[in-house]
Amino acid sequence: MVNITVIVAAIAVALVFVVVTVEEISRFWIKYRRRYYVFAPGLRLQVHPDRDVFPQLSPVARFYINCDGERGDDPPRSRGDLYRILVAGGSISECYFLDQDATWPAVMQRLLQRQDNLTALGASKVHVGCIARSGVGSEGLDLIFNRVLPQYPRLQLIVVLVGVTDVMHWIEQGTPDALKQVKVDDIFPYHPERQFGWQPKRTATLELVKRARHRWFHPLEFNLNAGRWVARARIMRSRAVDVRNEIRDPSLLLDHFEFHFRRLMLQAATHADRVIFLRQPWFKTCSPEDKTAMWHGGIGKAWRANENISTYYSLDAFSQVMSRLDERAATVADTLGITQLELMSAVEPSLQNYYDGFHLTDVGAQRIADTVTATILREALFRKKG
Repeated sequence: MVNITVIVAAIAVALVFVVVTVEEISRFWIKYRRRYYVFAPGLRLQVHPDRDVFPQLSPVARFYINCDGERGDDPPRSRGDLYRILVAGGSISECYFLDQDATWPAVMQRLLQRQDNLTALGASKVHVGCIARSGVGSEGLDLIFNRVLPQYPRLQLIVVLVGVTDVMHWIEQGTPDALKQVKVDDIFPYHPERQFGWQPKRTATLELVKRARHRWFHPLEFNLNAGRWVARARIMRSRAVDVRNEIRDPSLLLDHFEFHFRRLMLQAATHADRVIFLRQPWFKTCSPEDKTAMWHGGIGKAWRANENISTYYSLDAFSQVMSRLDERAATVADTLGITQLELMSAVEPSLQNYYDGFHLTDVGAQRIADTVTATILREALFRKKG
């Protein structure tokens, strides 16, 4: 009996030793690798937009993440003469509800892959990867560039579209003097700064198992009736009694935006041969029909199921702040010598191009892709002639 007890105890000690050793090695590996990912590499998600809310969208949207944590194809193994483009920003570039092939970064890649366009770029292949993510504003993108860009070889082009999220967050928080600080955990699902624990769900070992599962097995996940909350958000806005036409002076917001916008653009210019800033398009005026699709501008987070919003700013007030932010961004880009592209005229405000105040339909995404592609090629030809 004593011998059996000793054996069991020895086995238990050995198992504890193995578990602790594996966990410590896992923690060391995650920190040693120093890799930051906006999306989980290998993620395969099938999004089914709610048909009642988004009748103009395709019923199924593939959301696939490549080995570098980008939405897009895996980059080619042979990097010779590769023209690599990175798209960054918020939800307008992420295109969550659009199919993988319908997003404007994907359409842009197909356009640039034509032989005559490859010749103009002096490349044998074009790769466009998108690390834009919903809810990312200027501070979040500043953090993303700081952590992610050093992981890349030198890029040929970075395309940035950011702005509306800053205004959205400021209004949602009640137009405060300062926005809540963005943390690493808010942006990156996988990162080396994570604090691990000894509870099974908080271990680094489980984290590595999850990462390996996505990378090697690509399990297909589903988001059914995606965006259903938008219907409730639209109703709340349409029934709001307290709709304010005046909004406080946004100078503090604009200063916050300018600080981070300047930094992120300088980082982009350091890591790429060229940078293009896409100026934010949005609905400036709305017909009665258009207004039924709007849900933004409330004090509170409309996407939370248990949050009832009663106070909204009018679309005119929202647009006034957006216009001032757009002007500030244009001035900074001009000062830094960054190419900027105005999109309002290319993607006119209509429910054909947008399904709300600023998110794109397939048609709107195609128009942005056409416009950005034309700018890239025009600059490439200009440099050749020069």
